[in-house]
Amino acid sequence: MDLAYFHLIDRITDLDIGEKTIAVEAQVPRQSTIFEGHFPGYPLMPGVLLIESMAQASGWLLIALMKFERMPFLAAVKEAKMRRFVTPGELLSVTASLVHDGSGYAVTQAKVSVDGKPRCNATITFGVAAFPNADLRGHMEAMAKRIGFPQQMIAHD
Repeated sequence: MDLAYFHLIDRITDLDIGEKTIAVEAQVPRQSTIFEGHFPGYPLMPGVLLIESMAQASGWLLIALMKFERMPFLAAVKEAKMRRFVTPGELLSVTASLVHDGSGYAVTQAKVSVDGKPRCNATITFGVAAFPNADLRGHMEAMAKRIGFPQQMIAHD
């Protein structure tokens, strides 16, 4: 997890196109400037970053289902629930599944757990569009390789 660059997913651990599910892992760093203010003497992973980790896991699922031809963009977060705190050094397990796809939108259900215990969950809606430019697509392809996205699933023009 590289918080400075909002890279919140370390590796894909399971991607099942047939079931339309994904599982990823993310190691919360032990030290980060975000913990200096959130909160002094009691460092906690900000809830907004937990939501972002669920959105990123969901996004990789959607990119896989769209064969890397289109890109999801966060549109809405519904029913986000923070259940327990996440502290520095914990290993997050993030899962997501597709609930709806159509009319230029996709909806996922996602959750974060640590050691099998739920920490948060949300329903996330994405707008889906073509990659806006070749640079962003190239960046996403490089990121995909870094996190273990199956390279055979990347459609090339």
